[in-house]
Amino acid sequence: MNDEQLLRYSRHLLLEAIDVAGQEKLLTSHAVIIGAGGLGSAAAPYLAAAGVGKLTLIDDDQVDLTNLQRQVMHSHQTIGQNKALSGKHFLEQLNNSVEIIAIQERANTELLNQVLPSANIVLDCTDNYLTRQLINQACVQHRLPLVSGAAIRFDGQVNVFDVRNPNSPCYACIFSPEEQFEETNCASMGVFSPLVGIIGSIQASQALQLLIGFGDSLLGRMLMWNALTTQIDEIRLIRNPQCLICGNLH
Repeated sequence: MNDEQLLRYSRHLLLEAIDVAGQEKLLTSHAVIIGAGGLGSAAAPYLAAAGVGKLTLIDDDQVDLTNLQRQVMHSHQTIGQNKALSGKHFLEQLNNSVEIIAIQERANTELLNQVLPSANIVLDCTDNYLTRQLINQACVQHRLPLVSGAAIRFDGQVNVFDVRNPNSPCYACIFSPEEQFEETNCASMGVFSPLVGIIGSIQASQALQLLIGFGDSLLGRMLMWNALTTQIDEIRLIRNPQCLICGNLH
């Protein structure tokens, strides 16, 4: 690290669990963030501020006035602009030493297979069940840790899946790709503004822990936050040996 980086990240360097070695890991890491809406707007800035060397934002949606209640990477000036591009401009102002790649497309298998081989971690910040399944399948295929977040109304959840660990479930172990789920979205159900910030920030925290390698992640656990009751609950998750996606890995 140069002198500017030593000063910028000095508060990380003071933490024994991170120190110089951990910060240098971040500087050479590549995180892929799929979804630049509410969750991505909280996760991406903390990863950029923390010094993750390369961030790839993937989103095909455009900024709308209704997004501004919670999607803090965007503003009135970027209404109508692609969210990944708007997010890139925001993050570059936050930390111009981080490489930001904006992909203005919807995540699909072909795109993920192009992007993920160079990545170290993936954050699922989407709100679409089928896309979540595609992301999980790609992470299993490329043996990448996946930090998954969800938020609707006053309820949020965070999971960590990492098939490099033989005991880790994948997303499909918990939510079978064969099941049919009724899609819910913010447009019809609403979402409490700070909720996406809380969940997205936890996603960023989990990603930093996994990239550096300290503490106990949410691997094998689902953290649930209810903003209405200010209550945190946790569910233990186990791997499904008959899982259609990861069942044959180990």
